Amino acid sequence: MDTCRVGGWVSGGWVIFGLLRASVHGVQGRHLVEMLGLVVVYLATGGLGQKVAIVGDISPAWPPAGVALAALVVLGVSRWPGVFVGATVLALLGGVPPLSACGVGVGSTLAAVLGAWLLRRVGFDTSLERIRDVVALCAGAGVLCLGVSAAVGAMSLVLGGSLGWESLAGGLRVWWVGDLMGVLVVAPPLMLFRRWERPRRFSEALGLAGLTSVLCGTVFFIPDLPRSAAHAATFLLFPMSAWAALRFGPRGTAAATLCIAVASIVGTARDHGPFSTEDLTQDLLVLQLFIAANAVTGLLLAAVSTERQRAVGQLQLLATTVRGVHEGVLIAEVRDGGALRTVFANQALCSLLGHPLEELIGEDPCTLYGAQGLEFRQRTRQSLLAGAPVFAEVQLLRKDGGLVSSEVLLSPVRASGEDVTHFVATHRDISATKELQARLVAAERVAAVGTLAAGVGHEINNPLAYLVLNLESAERNLTQGGMSGTRDAMSSVRSALEGAERIRLIVRDLQVFSRQGNQDRGLVDLNALVPPAVRIISHALRHRARLVEEFGPVPRVSGSEARLGQVLLNLLVNAMQAIPEGNPSLNEVRVRTSTDATGWARVDVVDSGAGIPAHVLPRIFEAFYTTKSRDEGTGLGLAICQQIVRSHGGELEVRSEPGRGSVFSVLLPPARVQVATPPRPLPRVHAPPVPKARRGRVLVVDDEPRLAQSMRLLLEPYHDVVTTTRGGEALALVDAGHRFDVILCDLQMPETDGAAVYQHLCAHAPDQASRMVFISGGAYTPESRAFIDSVPTRVLEKPVRPDVLMGTVDAAMAAAQALVSDVSSDGVVAEPAVASVSGTRH
Repeated sequence: MDTCRVGGWVSGGWVIFGLLRASVHGVQGRHLVEMLGLVVVYLATGGLGQKVAIVGDISPAWPPAGVALAALVVLGVSRWPGVFVGATVLALLGGVPPLSACGVGVGSTLAAVLGAWLLRRVGFDTSLERIRDVVALCAGAGVLCLGVSAAVGAMSLVLGGSLGWESLAGGLRVWWVGDLMGVLVVAPPLMLFRRWERPRRFSEALGLAGLTSVLCGTVFFIPDLPRSAAHAATFLLFPMSAWAALRFGPRGTAAATLCIAVASIVGTARDHGPFSTEDLTQDLLVLQLFIAANAVTGLLLAAVSTERQRAVGQLQLLATTVRGVHEGVLIAEVRDGGALRTVFANQALCSLLGHPLEELIGEDPCTLYGAQGLEFRQRTRQSLLAGAPVFAEVQLLRKDGGLVSSEVLLSPVRASGEDVTHFVATHRDISATKELQARLVAAERVAAVGTLAAGVGHEINNPLAYLVLNLESAERNLTQGGMSGTRDAMSSVRSALEGAERIRLIVRDLQVFSRQGNQDRGLVDLNALVPPAVRIISHALRHRARLVEEFGPVPRVSGSEARLGQVLLNLLVNAMQAIPEGNPSLNEVRVRTSTDATGWARVDVVDSGAGIPAHVLPRIFEAFYTTKSRDEGTGLGLAICQQIVRSHGGELEVRSEPGRGSVFSVLLPPARVQVATPPRPLPRVHAPPVPKARRGRVLVVDDEPRLAQSMRLLLEPYHDVVTTTRGGEALALVDAGHRFDVILCDLQMPETDGAAVYQHLCAHAPDQASRMVFISGGAYTPESRAFIDSVPTRVLEKPVRPDVLMGTVDAAMAAAQALVSDVSSDGVVAEPAVASVSGTRH
């Protein structure tokens, strides 16, 4: 026994020495005061606990355990000497031998230190507003760490002879449960009421405190209250704890639990209340169970309520934020089978789509994507299975039938477990961005053509000079007269027509690369797209390098001829600018078409220029990044080329080596349907054939007088022709009762243009609207392009060859005659009224 005592004393001494050595360097004057205060409070609460002992000197709850843990958590673990001194002195005052008292002090100190360390490790918050904090306090610091105090303290008493070995198990249980009750009842108020704060609902708090006090006094301090009534009234105390938890949070719960625990312990110690019977051991156990159930339930309920209030506040804040953001936000629920159902949409999305909120809730969000819905639904389903976000550009269908360009980020939400339960779709209106991009593309296209303006001008001037010289020669030969002069004049006129045809081809090439607006996609033959680009750049390039065309078999692609032509022209301009002037025989630019190994169409633009440095190569497709001078580039060309190619589902690649040139490769997927298009025949000039149709009446409307005069001279031998240079005059003629078999009308005119003429005729003379043929110079605005696409009227491109113009007029007259015959066969008189023409006729 003496050996055990010495061993216990030595072990306790080494533990205390280790703790002293760890904290001695941090001790300050304020710390000493706090330690002394802790000793005083420890002794005072210990004395109170001994006064309410029920079985001998056993208290249902040991307040010093809660004081020690709260002190070390709030003030810091370095205040542990106050716990050791207080526990040792209190044990000595209770008649425990000195060595055993030191063992009791060591056990109480270790329990408090381990509890404070464990709570700090798990991120404990003394506000007890989280469930994890309540669990850590009750299960961690309470259940686990207090077992150390019970084990060390009980063994010290046994070794000191104050407790028999046969009573060790009972002593362990009583010690551990008493310390646990002290932690549950005393520690929370000490942690929460460090600073006094007036309750927000002060009147309600006073009412709750008064009602709880009355119930406690009734249950535990009325001596003549029947035991059955006291037991029944005990259950009324649980609603008080719930009231305190739900309305006042952890602070209210701690105060209510302390009040109820003190009342129950004091009343039971005075032999009052439902827990005072003849079986003292059972009374102690039931009282401790009541205190523990009330304390733990109240703390957990307060934590749950506080977390719920915080979650509701955050949800309200999030909802307010989502409603106020400019991006459209939609939340869809994932139902059985992967079906989606809209459960939330903010005001920005409702405004973007033109739908009220009621029309969106409950609907499948994929219906907002119109024709893209099937493809987007498939991507959504794949995202649903993979749990990955989806980012895409989509066209949203408005309520009025219009389309809105939008970027959508679709994010899966795992609200419960591992399954995706919701999707959050964030839509950003990019209509303005798309319009700006289109303007940048158009500006870059014009800039690319403008870079070659001098060369294009030279290409036009050559056939123009050829044309002028031949016309002057024809005029001179006709002046001389005679058969020889006439033959020479006809030869000069034919040569002049060839020069005019060359100019027409050059202008047509320019129209391909300067066309405005988003053109409808169709089948594009890349082999046919290369020659126009080469013809435009050939003059500017001839002083720098040889230009080689290498055509191979290449599949047709689906896309915009203008956009892909712009890519090719920009790449040729880029290759030209990479080669300095002066040595064309030593440099080469090669355009090569082929089919790559995957079956995609491939166009390579190869130059023998300076190449691109390795540190520049990763940035060449960035917008506004350029290594050229201000006069040569803006840094948009390659960025726009990449954007156009990617919009066609392809990719733009580059390989370069400084000093050896660069290779830019355009890769495009083949069209699904490869329709063989016959090659376009070379234009040939013939004399106008003698028309087989009847003589008709033709109205020519063109703001260029000489062009109108030329068409009159061509048509007048076969038809009666009326010309005017203003759309308003043409409408006045029709409104006056004049009728025409064919109306040739320029599309772009000042004041009243061709579209306005057509719309007026549709409203007032529909029979004349069906006889219109438009003539256009090719400079389409987006509005005129949309108009042309919406009407069934023929359109001739200037310059119109004579045979094409005559054939079009004959075809229009034949179609009109067939329509008249069909109407006449039904018994309706369809002969148009003929009035004297007061318009301009020459």
